Amino acid sequence: MKMPTVFLSHGSPMMVIEKDSVCRDFFTKLADQLPRPKSILIISAHWQTQIPTVTTANQLETIYDFRGFPNELYQLDYTVSGATELSHQVRDICDAEMDNIRGLDHGAWAPLSLIYPEADIPVTQLSLPLDATPQSLYEMGQALSPLRDQGVLIIASGSVTHGLRKPRWQRGTIDPRAQDFENWFIDTIKNNDHNELLNAATTAPDFTYAHPTNEHWIPLYVALGAAQEKATLLHRGIEHEILSMAAARFD
Repeated sequence: MKMPTVFLSHGSPMMVIEKDSVCRDFFTKLADQLPRPKSILIISAHWQTQIPTVTTANQLETIYDFRGFPNELYQLDYTVSGATELSHQVRDICDAEMDNIRGLDHGAWAPLSLIYPEADIPVTQLSLPLDATPQSLYEMGQALSPLRDQGVLIIASGSVTHGLRKPRWQRGTIDPRAQDFENWFIDTIKNNDHNELLNAATTAPDFTYAHPTNEHWIPLYVALGAAQEKATLLHRGIEHEILSMAAARFD
């Protein structure tokens, strides 16, 4: 079965333990909305390298690449089998380096631990090249697209908004500029407007406010390039005032 691709906003790692997170219920039910994959290729905002690099370890361990959070987060373990055959395919497609030590950063394991809590689907993680452009990542997605016919679910994990201003942890308040950006994203997804998305830095409202640095936005382009026929909004909602948790599926 040909798999879709998915772009997820992973937000704060707190969403794994916060029962009232605006995205927790969505993540825990997402597997029911997707065909069950043979393996997963995930691209996270939290792994950038000079050239594309792919994990090749037999077991991908949990990386706690954050600090200052409750101890409960550091007790979570999402060790999962590496998809080694997929790793070699990705290496060949992307002319990538191989990393046989690295595990999964929180941009990968946090959403996966809610979507596939049994950790029973092999995973490979692919880095974002530091000099990547929207177009080059879109083309990377196009090159990876044939993997979908092999039952590979391509997940791009970032965030629809990711401002530098410190989030407020109470519930109930929303930054209007974050809301405007999320609304733009939703309208653009509904129109499946790839050109608008590729040029978000100039077409989206307050792009530099929503993304002072672009690493949480650009994983979108891999998922978008890998599946170009149809775009579907899966989820929306803002938590901690500025973090849009919107997600989209591409077929």
